[in-house]
Amino acid sequence: MISKAKVGSEELNSSFEKLLMVAAGNSGVRVRMEGAVITDWKDIPMELLLRIVSLVDDRTAIVASGVCCGWRDAICFGLTQLSLSWCKKNMNNLVLSLAPKFTRLQTLILRQENPQLEDNAVEAIANFCHDIQELDLSKSFKLSDHSLYALARGCPNITKLNISGCTSFSDGALEYLTNFCQKLKILNLCGCVKAATDRALQAIGRNCKRLQSLNLGWCDNVGDIGVMSLAYGCPDLKCLDLCGCVRITDDSVIALADKCLHLRSLDLYYCRNITDRAMYSLAHSRVNNKPSLWQSMKGRYDEEGLRSLNISQCTALTPSAVQTLCDTFPALHTCSGRHTLVMSGCLSLTSVHCACAVQAHRTLNTIPHTAH
Repeated sequence: MISKAKVGSEELNSSFEKLLMVAAGNSGVRVRMEGAVITDWKDIPMELLLRIVSLVDDRTAIVASGVCCGWRDAICFGLTQLSLSWCKKNMNNLVLSLAPKFTRLQTLILRQENPQLEDNAVEAIANFCHDIQELDLSKSFKLSDHSLYALARGCPNITKLNISGCTSFSDGALEYLTNFCQKLKILNLCGCVKAATDRALQAIGRNCKRLQSLNLGWCDNVGDIGVMSLAYGCPDLKCLDLCGCVRITDDSVIALADKCLHLRSLDLYYCRNITDRAMYSLAHSRVNNKPSLWQSMKGRYDEEGLRSLNISQCTALTPSAVQTLCDTFPALHTCSGRHTLVMSGCLSLTSVHCACAVQAHRTLNTIPHTAH
């Protein structure tokens, strides 16, 4: 584990050998540059060092940054992406030691199998890494609202944030975050039951106009007020996961169909209040809302409109409504190997098929049987 302690010589030598192997294409030969043979880690020019570091794993890059002041400055300045998901313990201390050095980070992945991160680590990131654009804090069960407050103040350029499974965050803290992080495009709130409420979604709709993807899976405090606010405030929304949001009704889907003209993926798993009315609104949106768009996109017809829809366990739906939707959007498939229209648990919808599945069935029936 790399910490504030000085890196041992054996680890440096091992990392140096690994760096040279990458530079030599793993051929085992020594690296030559401008006639000089590189036999010691101090000989590597900064340009080559940065090129090599971009190819090795993140742990090796961290070790290399501890070789000397020159290497530290070069790597800390040049490294923009870092993942610490390989760290199985003491990730919190590692982040505390690295944040003041890696101030140019734009992408930081801190996904954990076991919760390690605490608020002081996130606060260190917010204090030193102001260029962060993508941050993954998923399954950080120990984090509190203090982390979101710190990110709001220190990382206003975040465009992609994953806090799925962070069950301690409140909707007030999430609302505060959206007031400052208005560049958000991708937000994962799956399992954030306390944070993902109608109040928070109203704030997202009000502040995050560029949002394109939102995961609200299993956030059962989400209702129509929140989703409708989202639909009216985030016209660029392309992907929305509402699985397990049992309180929403047709009104949410109708608002999405009417206002989110770029919607490509919608997950309504277990939303049992959804009826045929919602399906017909999605189908009609293609004709009513975008006639000029369809004309300009003739060459990419199948790419427009819904390409993925999950209505599993939506048991109130009937075959006629779902078939109308399937016929309207050619990218929705029920055929084997594609299944972009998922209907598991809806026994009444077994008669719904996409165009290519119907064609395959007709072709099979027209093949003459060979006499035996």
